[in-house]
Amino acid sequence: MIDKIRNFCIIAHIDHGKSTLADRLLEYTNTVPKRLMQQQILDSMDLERERGITIRSKTIRMEYFHNNQKYILNLIDTPGHVDFTYEVVRVVNACEGAILVVDATQGVEAQTLSNAAIAQRAGLKILPVVNKIDLSNADVETTIQQIRDFLKITTEPILVSAKLGYGIDVLLEKIIDTFPSPFVYSELNYATALVFDAFYDPYRFVVMYVKVLSSEIRKNMYFRFYSSTENKVYKVEEVGYIKLELNPTDSISYGEVGYIIAGIKDIHCVKIGDVIIDANISEQSLKKGLDKLNTIVSKHKETKPFVFAGIYPLSPKDYDHLKTSLQKLHLTDYSLQFKPTSSKILGAGFHCGFLGSLHLEIVKERLEREYNLDIIVTFPNVEYKIVLQNNQEKFVNTYSDFPEYHQIKKIYEPITKTTVVTPLEYLSNVIEVCKQFRGEVLSQDFIDEKHVIVEFEIPLSEIIVNFFDAIKSVSKGYASFDYEQIGFKEADLVKLEVLVNNELVDSFCYISHKDKAYSIALKILEKLKKTIPRHLFTIPLQVRCQGKIIAREDIPALKKDVLAKCYGGDVTRKRKLLEKQKEGKKRMKQIGSVEIPKETFIELLKL
Repeated sequence: MIDKIRNFCIIAHIDHGKSTLADRLLEYTNTVPKRLMQQQILDSMDLERERGITIRSKTIRMEYFHNNQKYILNLIDTPGHVDFTYEVVRVVNACEGAILVVDATQGVEAQTLSNAAIAQRAGLKILPVVNKIDLSNADVETTIQQIRDFLKITTEPILVSAKLGYGIDVLLEKIIDTFPSPFVYSELNYATALVFDAFYDPYRFVVMYVKVLSSEIRKNMYFRFYSSTENKVYKVEEVGYIKLELNPTDSISYGEVGYIIAGIKDIHCVKIGDVIIDANISEQSLKKGLDKLNTIVSKHKETKPFVFAGIYPLSPKDYDHLKTSLQKLHLTDYSLQFKPTSSKILGAGFHCGFLGSLHLEIVKERLEREYNLDIIVTFPNVEYKIVLQNNQEKFVNTYSDFPEYHQIKKIYEPITKTTVVTPLEYLSNVIEVCKQFRGEVLSQDFIDEKHVIVEFEIPLSEIIVNFFDAIKSVSKGYASFDYEQIGFKEADLVKLEVLVNNELVDSFCYISHKDKAYSIALKILEKLKKTIPRHLFTIPLQVRCQGKIIAREDIPALKKDVLAKCYGGDVTRKRKLLEKQKEGKKRMKQIGSVEIPKETFIELLKL
């Protein structure tokens, strides 16, 4: 039945209608009964439904009859936001085709270009779909022309309205006619399967999503992971297909997509992109397909965090709860990385790595909502490459690890190639705002007479803070952007050290370009003065750069009228009371600690 199987994913720019299209496909193929149907049915997370975005890719099996023949359609719905591009990268290897959705009202946007390039590099057959054709401002002809001219896709686009269900029947037929059946690996005469996703079930432990490459995966068979050096053997306890729920069966054959449960308690034992192979095959049989297995495994790249921040419990007694929560979260989001750290002000916490600022925000919200934690998140920062005076290279992603200035020879910051798609009328505004974020124009190209694509070289540290809001603001929401890290570039960077009441607060420290140091220092002090409550003594706020104080603000002391009960009398008595108050405040300032509320950290994150 391999010629009756179609494995494909849906890719698109954010908010172009991927999840809605997936809903209609499930509805049309009767995969989900109408009584159970709801919007964004594959987006099971509350955050996904509230924000209207897909955070994790979803897999589901559909059955469809075409010309009196039954076809198996394995659909993978992917996220559209740039922070979750890794989800697209890892699922394309499990597919032979990709539905590229383009909004008829927006046309080709930045993530459209990025996702199309990912699918083309993976050798997938691309089927373009123009969605939202029912809207009054839809420009179908221009959108089709953009797909042909700019994406170089010659396949005739399918016109649909995912909201109304128009064109879904035509799309299903095109899926069957256009997408190839799974590739047959004739070199592999034993059971193998590609692991392209995994999640943790508290009752059944690790559940792996796999695509069978050769032979079949049977219940009770023994297997091992190809890339593992331990050669540990596992037993298939349950195997089956993925629908709205996991449907057990006796076996899944080559070309099919399904799941495997093998009693694996540690998700770190499962490497996404790895291949599971029959544990009972001989070394001679394994050698025959060695080159092919190496090629398959090499296609997957490890996810590497770009953005780093500290997460601390508001109450020290919640440290163990935070640790357990991060471990549980990591089981469902293996792109999240964390390790223990400590701060003089905030105490014990964790230094975490994320794929972007949205990923950081999602993790923060999940910790607060799903695990009932009250946490503090520090400034997000990136990883810098530092060449020391002895020519040794050091990678730094925390402010505390930043060396002293006399030890540094050169500093390199991560650079991105940022692609911005904008209407022509906002081009000058977009270029101007990108220059404010230290961007340099690399190239410009017209998609059509009204839209321009501009490539910039922008430091990653500028992208992760406020860049999205700035681009949307100057283009009235019409511009879109995508970025990828392309390497490191030498930069004149300095460390801004923040002192509160003459005490260094490492959680407030900030790495900045030297030209922006003073303006950022003023913004930091403004936020601190606004959110730190007044105490009974004056609190000096200072920012130090390269050993010099470059900015200062004071939070005035709360005034207490010690003369309130003095009615007349000798003036020397009043002076004594005032001197006594002055001495008390001086002594309090020396031993008193400043209370820094959670709101201060929230405001600094908006910097």
